[in-house]
Amino acid sequence: MQDESAKVSDGGAGRGGDEESPTERANRELIELLNELRVALPGVQVLFAFLLVVPFSERFGDLDAGDRRVYFAAVLATVAATICLIAPSAHHRLRFRSGVKEQLLRVANVFAIVGLALVAFAVTAVTYVITDEIYPGTIPRVVAAVLAGSFAIVWFVLPVFYRPTKTPESSPPDG
Repeated sequence: MQDESAKVSDGGAGRGGDEESPTERANRELIELLNELRVALPGVQVLFAFLLVVPFSERFGDLDAGDRRVYFAAVLATVAATICLIAPSAHHRLRFRSGVKEQLLRVANVFAIVGLALVAFAVTAVTYVITDEIYPGTIPRVVAAVLAGSFAIVWFVLPVFYRPTKTPESSPPDG
């Protein structure tokens, strides 16, 4: 029988305030993280597929050297994001049932955050290149700055301001 003192509250997150053991919490958190990565990864794959075909298009030769460098940086960032976002699944599979779940969670969390930052950079860079082809001049820099700022605020700054709240108890259905 499990020692009740080993149970911890999850603060109302995810399980309605139920107590769970450290192992249960680690299992839940890993499942949540892997599910989040399943959402992010298809977008990165689509971006990468798009970037792979661009050099073979007729107008790619029209890009100036600066736009080619930005495009290549977007390709490299997308590759790096793919590496970071798939790494947690690879680590989980390689170390399955080896007792390193807490360490895996910490490392996987870092990979996920770095992967998202790389996706933000890649999307901003490729949008810059596209905008520079359509509206050369200052507009591409403004668009890229607004996008970079939006990614930073929405993905990285806003979550810092979340405050824990207790999940409301569910009420039984009227009947």
